[in-house]
Amino acid sequence: MALKQTVCSFSGVYSDEGWSPAGDSILLDFSDIPGTSCYLDGSARADLENAIAPCPCRSIHWIDTGDYHYMSALWLQKLASPARLILFDNHPDDQAGAFGQELLSCGSWVSYVRRLPNWREDASDVYISIDKDVLSREYARTDWNQGSMTLDELFAAIKDISLKHKIIGIDVCGEPKNSEETCSEDVSINSKTNRLIRDFLLNLPGFE
Repeated sequence: MALKQTVCSFSGVYSDEGWSPAGDSILLDFSDIPGTSCYLDGSARADLENAIAPCPCRSIHWIDTGDYHYMSALWLQKLASPARLILFDNHPDDQAGAFGQELLSCGSWVSYVRRLPNWREDASDVYISIDKDVLSREYARTDWNQGSMTLDELFAAIKDISLKHKIIGIDVCGEPKNSEETCSEDVSINSKTNRLIRDFLLNLPGFE
């Protein structure tokens, strides 16, 4: 069965970039759900959890801007068997929650994942989360300070992981917010990188 892709659309940025996943995909439109930007309130969390309940974890999940990176935690908590998280991000995202442990945010979701009952540091199954701010500006334009990784370095690291572990899910975030500051060059670079990431992941050994 072909690997599905899942697009979580909060801001509409993918449409603005003129990019969409090719092949078998699921579109989840969350644009009308309040209480999701950076911090996820209780009501919005219930709505998102209900929406993704029938969706497969074994998928490439496109989750919009870095403001919604907490979606990784919602996918991980769906897993029935032990797993570990491998995170590519220029920020650790494991800060203490500003408003309590259970309120997920883009900066604290990793600390929540560490407390999940299915989280295991030594698990053979891995879930990979990619924030494109880990890449240099040659390959991505984001709203956060960026790292220096090249796309080839990212792909090499993921390929190495795939040869040693079973990959049970992958997500990608890091689009810039829609703003007047986003120029045509930013859009072009992000669209090209999304296509390259998509094609690489769809052909990743052990995750086809």
